[in-house]
Amino acid sequence: MRVALCQLDIAWEDKKVNLEQAKVYIEEAKAEGAEIVFFPEMSFTGFSMNVNLIKEEHGETLKEVREIVAANQIAVGIGWVKAEETGGQEAIKNFYTVIGSQGEILSNYVKIHSFHYAGEDKYFTSGNRIALFEYRERMFSTFLCYDLRFPEIFEIASRRAEIIVVPANWPQSRKEHWTTLLRARAIENQVYILGVNCVGEKAGLYFSGDSRIIDPNGNVMSSLADQDGLIILDIPDNTAKIREGFPIKQDRRQELYHKLSQEMIGNFK
Repeated sequence: MRVALCQLDIAWEDKKVNLEQAKVYIEEAKAEGAEIVFFPEMSFTGFSMNVNLIKEEHGETLKEVREIVAANQIAVGIGWVKAEETGGQEAIKNFYTVIGSQGEILSNYVKIHSFHYAGEDKYFTSGNRIALFEYRERMFSTFLCYDLRFPEIFEIASRRAEIIVVPANWPQSRKEHWTTLLRARAIENQVYILGVNCVGEKAGLYFSGDSRIIDPNGNVMSSLADQDGLIILDIPDNTAKIREGFPIKQDRRQELYHKLSQEMIGNFK
């Protein structure tokens, strides 16, 4: 499968400008034979806490992207912010949605781990479900940015997923964390990891991008830094063979881990 990652220089809180940029990159990815293209977290606004400006109730951005998808017949993953009614109150959620090449919704993921350090928890309601979807006989999962620091959810997703995508808005100041953790998640779970980040200066922070595709052995197959653009690469269908050749997962002791976790929690009550 040929995938594309779009390392976007996101115009801060400007959906119109970013959607115009996205259209150009989607068309380019299609012309290069890509079957699916992934954009960074909060693809068309940047990692903004100005929820009253960026939130959507009726998925206006999805409608626009679906029109682009229909014109190009390529699957697209995008990050956006949705307002939902929950128990009579408004809940703002950091979404990542994957749209199939026919315009169908393949996956809706809500970020599980809010980034408290930046105050994300004050504005956004965290998700509680892992997203899995099949596209052209390959099984995918998606997480978002800060989720990368929590290996438990990657282990769970990788029981079925062979490709895990991590869209992000990850600043250059913690670049080494980003690149190291992406490799770690690939190695420990024997999956392809696709990390797609934004690039450029946004709200006083600099983002170097460092988007990359990493194979199940931790090898960086392709990467891009300090400029916007596309990574386009064929992902081999060899995850099962790699796992059979070096069967780490069969040695996991899930019941013991659960028991130890419960004991540890009990000790601190």
